[in-house]
Amino acid sequence: MTRLILAIAGLFALTPVAQPSDVEAADRPNVIFFIADDVSWNDYGCYGNPAARTPHIDALAKNGIRFDQAYLTASSCSPSRSSIITGRYPHNNGKAAELHQPISWNIPWFPELLRDAGYYTAISGKHHMTSTKGPKGETRPKPFDLVDGGRSKGNSGGHANWVKTTQERPKEKPFFFWFAAYDAHRGWDADKQWDADRYGPMHKAEDVVVPPFLVDDQATREDLASYYNEVTRFDHYIGAVVAELKGQGELDNTLIFVLADNGRPFPRAKTRIHDSGMKTALVAHWPAGIKTAGSASDSLVSVIDLAPTVLSAAGLKPTPSMQGVSMAPMFENSSSAIRQFAFSEHNWHDYEAHGRGIRGNGFLFLKNSRPYLALQGPADSVRSPSHVSLQTKRDAKQLTAAQTDVFLAPRPSVELYDLKADPHQLHNLAGNAKFAAQQKQLASVLETWIDETHDSVPKEISPDSFDRETGKALKVKDFRRTTPGEDRNASSTNAPGPR
Repeated sequence: MTRLILAIAGLFALTPVAQPSDVEAADRPNVIFFIADDVSWNDYGCYGNPAARTPHIDALAKNGIRFDQAYLTASSCSPSRSSIITGRYPHNNGKAAELHQPISWNIPWFPELLRDAGYYTAISGKHHMTSTKGPKGETRPKPFDLVDGGRSKGNSGGHANWVKTTQERPKEKPFFFWFAAYDAHRGWDADKQWDADRYGPMHKAEDVVVPPFLVDDQATREDLASYYNEVTRFDHYIGAVVAELKGQGELDNTLIFVLADNGRPFPRAKTRIHDSGMKTALVAHWPAGIKTAGSASDSLVSVIDLAPTVLSAAGLKPTPSMQGVSMAPMFENSSSAIRQFAFSEHNWHDYEAHGRGIRGNGFLFLKNSRPYLALQGPADSVRSPSHVSLQTKRDAKQLTAAQTDVFLAPRPSVELYDLKADPHQLHNLAGNAKFAAQQKQLASVLETWIDETHDSVPKEISPDSFDRETGKALKVKDFRRTTPGEDRNASSTNAPGPR
């Protein structure tokens, strides 16, 4: 089906039509995205966390592919989800570069293209994505046949109806399900709704893994234990859907992806460009389509690669609007390289911010256009027991260098990290002559990406709407300003930049 998208005045039209490829209709796989809310990459058992209890995700990884270098485009909920569903960088999605802002109306969502191609599509759980209207009131085509909040009495985690949705789908069509949990977003509710018969015992404070940038005290450990409970509940419902698919005889031809929208909601994680915020667990499982099942891939991938991957698997060619590249070669050989670089950005999320990052050749290079501001994390993290513990130790002048990071202001305007030697990114190598070549290369490629994708640092950027010390809302009206890329019409370009 051909659908012409009218151009926004002054912009060039994007054509959202996914053209057929050579996959026969009868061979088209079902597709499911399981998306956690605020979960870091190393909080699953299959990624080496000894305290995490995620047997169902671990089983998918054991029989699929575990991607060890998978990165988000934003460590912030709605910009990240918008990027996943369009296959575009946040600043190329219009206002959606910032939290709680809509995607430009002229940009297609890949589930809409699957629906046009005969798929039954459903979203159950957290949505968090909207579109603007066109200049004449035009709206985006409906991407989902079913929109469900995924909540029920006794389960507000977003996954209450995942099995039901799987059972009640039209059996004559392939399906795409966007199953998005509220787990593990603050405030925690899994503790109050815990079902030991389903989820097993609750996590204990003494068993969690405390990263070096948090205070290792009882309050932080209890905070982490509640977070782990949310992760385990998310895992349980993945297992329930997998069991249902197996019972229906559909598991072998269902492409499953497990990922998260950003890092855990703790200090120095969510909203940060460092791996604690931007790196995501990514597991793919598809017995009929993955030739290297049980492998781990160390090749770089970006979540903007998911949309073209799904379309390719469904026998559709990605649209020109998508800036990602298909991961299909990795299903044949998990060591295949599809990109050299992965780019990330951080824009307004409760607080004024603008940062850009590039990963490549084993290094992370960061550019911070607001070095005079601390990067304390989102407001809900600032209000958390873990952050209060950091504040208490700060006031007593007892913080380590790693723990001081969330309060540091001014910050370096550029940072460089060796990802293998420094997995927590605690030792900034920028300005070190030994790593001058790596810094020069990544800085140059990042500037090329900024230029080609029409990114920008607007003159008027959205300011704080929460207090940086307390996390309490400020009495500010109309705080939204120009979003990155808006002043360069970034939503009208399809240029992917370097890959």
